[in-house]
Amino acid sequence: MRLTLLAFLVSLAASAWAGAQKYEPLAASVQAALHAAVSDRAAPEPRFESLQEKIDWLTEMSRRLEKRMPDRQARLEFLKTVRYEAQRAGLDPQLVLGLIEVESGFRKYAVSSAGARGYMQVMPFWVELIGEKGHNLFHLRTNLRYGCTILRHYLDMENGDLFRALGRYNGSLGRPEYPNMVRAAWERRWAWGPRVIQTSAR
Repeated sequence: MRLTLLAFLVSLAASAWAGAQKYEPLAASVQAALHAAVSDRAAPEPRFESLQEKIDWLTEMSRRLEKRMPDRQARLEFLKTVRYEAQRAGLDPQLVLGLIEVESGFRKYAVSSAGARGYMQVMPFWVELIGEKGHNLFHLRTNLRYGCTILRHYLDMENGDLFRALGRYNGSLGRPEYPNMVRAAWERRWAWGPRVIQTSAR
């Protein structure tokens, strides 16, 4: 069974885009802050402006994701967790969906040739650096929490420059291909604005 699972994971390696984040020493204060960010175990309940926005967002994102995740319950759990973890890190949930599309194609068990794992293709060294022994990067919430925390860290490092932050996330800093792919996925397939309710003129 374990050999079968290993063979399956290896077979996905070639198709994963690979968040080959590079190990960089962290200041003690930064390491402590990132550790706290991935350790909090609050329940993933995302924020919405209203019940109607919640219904609209989940319905629309679920529709867009249906071909990649046929199971409705798993799809809704995934979307709620993406939104929760993105908001928690101060990120646009649609940006995170675009990044996941490019990194793993929404495959939970994707493994890159560099060893990056899961939806957001997190490198295992992050567990040792900022996490806790036993953190499983194939676990939905763990993977999304690490990925969002790491992207937020890179955005802070780059003073909000998304192009450079995405380059760091993918290990391709300075090259345009990866940031452009994520931005294109974000804007073309995951862009979102709340529904505008039309009122009749008086």
